[in-house]
Amino acid sequence: MKIKLKPILLAIAALFFLPPKGASTDFNQQLCDSTLRIDYILSGNSNNQRIALHKLSATPGWAGRRVNLDSLPMRGNGQLELLDAATGKRLYAMSFSTLFQEWLTTDEARDCERSFENTFQIPMPVDKAVARLVLLDERGDTIANHSATIDHSDILIQRSKPDRLPDFRYISQGGDPARAIDVAIVAEGYQADEMDKFYTRAAEAVESLRNHEPFGSRFNDFNFIAVATPSADSGVSIPRLNEWRNTAVGSRFSTFYSNRYLTTPNVFHLHDLLQGIPYEHIIILANTDEYGGGGIYNSYTLTTADHPGFRPVVVHEFGHSFGGLADEYAYDGPDIIIVPEQIDYEPWEKNITSLFDFSKKWADKVDSSKSIPTPAESASDTLNDIGAYQGANYSTTLFYRPAVSCRMRDNDIDGFCPVCRDILNQLIDFYTVSSK
Repeated sequence: MKIKLKPILLAIAALFFLPPKGASTDFNQQLCDSTLRIDYILSGNSNNQRIALHKLSATPGWAGRRVNLDSLPMRGNGQLELLDAATGKRLYAMSFSTLFQEWLTTDEARDCERSFENTFQIPMPVDKAVARLVLLDERGDTIANHSATIDHSDILIQRSKPDRLPDFRYISQGGDPARAIDVAIVAEGYQADEMDKFYTRAAEAVESLRNHEPFGSRFNDFNFIAVATPSADSGVSIPRLNEWRNTAVGSRFSTFYSNRYLTTPNVFHLHDLLQGIPYEHIIILANTDEYGGGGIYNSYTLTTADHPGFRPVVVHEFGHSFGGLADEYAYDGPDIIIVPEQIDYEPWEKNITSLFDFSKKWADKVDSSKSIPTPAESASDTLNDIGAYQGANYSTTLFYRPAVSCRMRDNDIDGFCPVCRDILNQLIDFYTVSSK
């Protein structure tokens, strides 16, 4: 594939400049009411990472945000920018995390190479533009990047409409997809005759989210649409039990050999199933009583739907995939990821800190008359006593969390701590409220 030099140079140059004040993107002038889907293959190992463009496709309509288009709500583990080819101006930006980068922190990534699918949806540009994808390390330094020219008249951008949409129903409709945040809830491991059960579980998931602030008070900013994607088999794959199922998105437990970690490698097919449905975020409900789940920022939530802990777990995982929140618990046993001996950076997730630069996190919410509590001093069992409590991000000592407990730490607690609530509320504002 030929990629012209000039747009790439402009794209790279644009990374060093902030968008001029007052020059934010005008959706109606610079972007189309059309969705550009970009499929990438991310591959490599802990020493070498690569990005390859797999496919470009387009569908009518844009269900994503129409405000704050050229801004980022948080850094993420990666960023995708759409830059005007003629001027280098940033038209659209999004941040994300990937399962590939999480895998890079495992022992397996030292010894072998693997590839992972990733799909991103952005608005189609009116004029020729450059899509630039960057993957970042824990310090925010680029580990891999890819640029491609986007021309909406390109005959090789696949354009198709589904012959028939999957069966779906709105669980809750807060408004027009052009304004509200659209969440698709996908059936996984439900056979055609089990869809009544799926719709019941989808309604329970939505109700559980509604019972957690700030989602309750901001409920009308969301659309939740349940999509009945049937599976050949009932249930999902559980490798440790040698149980393998033929399901809608091929999800499975034991991701990275962690038995309760439930993910799907079939990201392209997941988005194929949703073609024609307005969505920005995805919740996948797995038809199993096996405990587990997973959530990846701006990718998907995947959680078991028949386990007794389903309701708090789906909220926790949505905290990852929608809110970019980190886990606030620590492992007492062996870590499934490689943890460094010391931390000389601030993690990008806003609800954890290494204290390396605490001023960038929630330091302003800590009572200045109190010292930062140690675990022994952490006597409070409420959500509201804000400090920096040792133990988070899977480590017992290196990272700190805002409160003794929170939905991002404990399934038995009532809700999110004030810091996480503020983060989620700011993110909802970012998607729905213009900064102009």
